Amino acid sequence: MTSSHPKADLRSSLQGARDALLWKLEGLSEYDIRRPATPTGTNLLGLVKHAAGVELGYLGDAFGRPSGEPLPWLGDGAEPNADMWATADESPAYIVQLYRRAWTHADATLDALALDTIGKVPWWPSGRDEVTLHHAAVRVIADTHRHAGHADIIRELMDGAVGRNEGDDGMAPGDSAWWGNHRNRLEHAAREADRRAASDRTRGGRHGERSSAAPR
Repeated sequence: MTSSHPKADLRSSLQGARDALLWKLEGLSEYDIRRPATPTGTNLLGLVKHAAGVELGYLGDAFGRPSGEPLPWLGDGAEPNADMWATADESPAYIVQLYRRAWTHADATLDALALDTIGKVPWWPSGRDEVTLHHAAVRVIADTHRHAGHADIIRELMDGAVGRNEGDDGMAPGDSAWWGNHRNRLEHAAREADRRAASDRTRGGRHGERSSAAPR
């Protein structure tokens, strides 16, 4: 069924991702919300910082509605990837409050403009920089959900907390013992599949050697 309230649908989907992303910070130490969890440095607070800039850019600047928020990590001369981590001087409270202000600004843009309004993305190539508000909103939603997924995995690896919020983990029921057994089953299945694939490659190679041999 097609919704008669497309803006409400967009905002609901975006807010769900926003809330999930922030929940991943709760209850962690200053170190844990900042520490790099992957070889490329992905970290929880940095994901929030990045998401704030995305909203202010796509649902603000692109439609002639600058927020006035100073974002030096996105300015000329900023070092690469500066929006993906927080310096020691940038407190969690500052990053979270910036993100919440970005929500307010982005939501005001969605309220003020029609979804077919055309904007221009300043960092896109000239001549290919036009975007509708609808497209921009979908882009922000996709980006935020993607990073909420990153945060979900990082947090699970830290302390096992998963899901969109404390009351909705979206997981099958089971205690730690059940999940341990489940993981072991997956490990066994992966190793068995790998063994069979290796065996198939060996048989295929032998078959290929026979079939390519010159007839006697």
